[in-house]
Amino acid sequence: MEDVYILGIESSCDDTSAAVLRNGVLLSNVTASQAVHEAYGGVVPELASRAHQQNVVPVVDQAIKCAGIDKRQLSAVAFTRGPGLMGSLLVGVSFAKGFARSLGIPLIDVNHLQGHVMAHFIKESDDDQSAPPLPFLCLLVSGGNSQIVKVNAYNDMEVLGQTIDDAAGEAIDKCSKVMGLGYPGGPIIDRLARQGNPQAYKFAEPHIPGLDYSFSGLKTSFLYNLRDWVKEDPDFVEHHKEDLAASLEFTIVDILMKKLKQAVKQTQIKHVAVAGGVSANTGLRNAFHECARKYHWTIYIPKFSYTTDNAAMIAITGYYKFLDGEFCAIDKPAFSKVTFK
Repeated sequence: MEDVYILGIESSCDDTSAAVLRNGVLLSNVTASQAVHEAYGGVVPELASRAHQQNVVPVVDQAIKCAGIDKRQLSAVAFTRGPGLMGSLLVGVSFAKGFARSLGIPLIDVNHLQGHVMAHFIKESDDDQSAPPLPFLCLLVSGGNSQIVKVNAYNDMEVLGQTIDDAAGEAIDKCSKVMGLGYPGGPIIDRLARQGNPQAYKFAEPHIPGLDYSFSGLKTSFLYNLRDWVKEDPDFVEHHKEDLAASLEFTIVDILMKKLKQAVKQTQIKHVAVAGGVSANTGLRNAFHECARKYHWTIYIPKFSYTTDNAAMIAITGYYKFLDGEFCAIDKPAFSKVTFK
């Protein structure tokens, strides 16, 4: 069989990324990040889409060069169709369509959330056997999504539970912003939490039935408590930021893991993976290792480079779809709404 080369393009938020795979093995994964949003404490959609326009051509060019191939060797172009910021998605979608048309090769549309889960199937060598066996459970946690997914096949993912309001990553970013620590909040909270006491402060944990999540109450609890403490001591955050970060992280990880343990109990599936930006968090990774020891789970934790938005996860999903002949019509539009369809 002829080698299958897939170019993946990811532009759902503020990272422009391109990757090349050969038969499911990663040859290159290039990402251009946007520092411009730090000054605003969050991603500014208009600025993000403009930066994608500047980055997409050099990033794709670099990915093809790093893969050591000619663009004419590509078998198909896979791209993130959604969900995400519409302006950002349109840049990647438009480029992918034009590039595929110019080469006369098929287009493959990829769901961003499915891509995060599929990051576990990226091979780094021909004999890489690190992918979880099917079916497995995946905790998908990022700035925009918190879900427990039962993965039956690459194209059969069942959402067992999801957030009914805010996502875990969003809660971390907002609480970091309230503390005046900067954006993105995830890495800052993670670093400070390593030096703090996770039991120093208690914040509200929601009581949501089933396997669904909620983080808006925690955010409100954190905000109100902090407001009261700062009234008594204007320098409260500066004096206690390590303990605040550790307590916040502990509460969020506790909420996530309680539902995940429930899902394992219900499904009796003990192969458990984590994916998405928040899977880079040290506290969450430690909790996974603890469950592996305590409950005999077999756990799958992605490399840091596959936790954030990256094109390798889009390319691997595209590879599986290519093998099944699942191609995309050129008139398919981008979509911004969170969905697994």
